[in-house]
Amino acid sequence: MTEQPDASRRRLVAGLTGIVLAAGSAGAALAARKEPKAPPPPEKKVGAIEELMRQHGVLRRILLVYRQMTTQLRGGTKVDPKMLRQLAQLFRDFGENFHERMLEQAYVFPTLRKAESPAAALDNTLVMQHDRGREITEYIRTVTGKGTIGDPETMARALESYVVMYANHAAREDTIVFPAWREALPDKQLREMGETFEDIRNRQFGKDGFDAMVKTVTTVEEALGLSDLAQFTAPAPPRAT
Repeated sequence: MTEQPDASRRRLVAGLTGIVLAAGSAGAALAARKEPKAPPPPEKKVGAIEELMRQHGVLRRILLVYRQMTTQLRGGTKVDPKMLRQLAQLFRDFGENFHERMLEQAYVFPTLRKAESPAAALDNTLVMQHDRGREITEYIRTVTGKGTIGDPETMARALESYVVMYANHAAREDTIVFPAWREALPDKQLREMGETFEDIRNRQFGKDGFDAMVKTVTTVEEALGLSDLAQFTAPAPPRAT
């Protein structure tokens, strides 16, 4: 039987289409193999001053939880001793052992003394407050390690005193000590200090150590109903008369 022209053309078009698609797929695969992958974007470096101040941010968030627990203790609301101990241990590891001893007392304060900066006059008080903070943290860890809060008012006073002390302590460092330290160092050395601080942090807590600290604090805030920032928005003031 003689084949109809239309049917022949349809088979021809279908065959050519298959060839083109196959060739296109092969060409795309070859191009993908030959085309070099784009390099990942360079990691943004955190400067030494920013590193110190964002560490203060983590510690302040812990202290805000302390303040909330103080209110709960005095209001008769039960406070979970395990959660409080977790926060105290985080403050010990990240704040007292790392931020204070390994960075501030090892690098910042000695530089200010060597440069005879007026800000160095605060060093003795700041170190004394570091030591007092360790005493308070140890008290919290010891009491809560027994699975209890102990006397609620005694614990409330310990938490409250730490919150007040550190709020003033960190504010002076952020506005007096750290700016003076920056002025005491040449730009090149200040950049190197940022890398040094990053190396120390990574050795202590891993490459994602800072993010892990923030995540831990966030988890505690969520458990206590403190994660929604909007709830802390101040009410409108009364109409002035």
